[in-house]
Amino acid sequence: MNTTISDELQVYTLVNVFPVAPENQQRLFEILKSATDLMKDMPGYISANLHLSEDGKHVVNYAQWRSADDFRAMHSRPEVQEHFSECRALSTPQPIFCRVAFSHHSPRET
Repeated sequence: MNTTISDELQVYTLVNVFPVAPENQQRLFEILKSATDLMKDMPGYISANLHLSEDGKHVVNYAQWRSADDFRAMHSRPEVQEHFSECRALSTPQPIFCRVAFSHHSPRET
């Protein structure tokens, strides 16, 4: 399933904001992209979307998992810990766990 933002879906959503020095934004992006390549086949994984702020000071990850349990199981796997350590060397992540409460899409953009 691709990323679908809808208040009708019951998915576990993570919005993770990574403040970063502009000279490290691309490196952090590459680390997160590589971590996503590991996660894509893990149980419960739905999608990840990486966003780079125009000022170079943030990387934002919008990720969806089938459940909080699936997310926690991924997070405890040793093979992803190296990526998380690399991320923490460049940034202090600010995770926000969410549920979609409202979504509106333009009928012209479907």
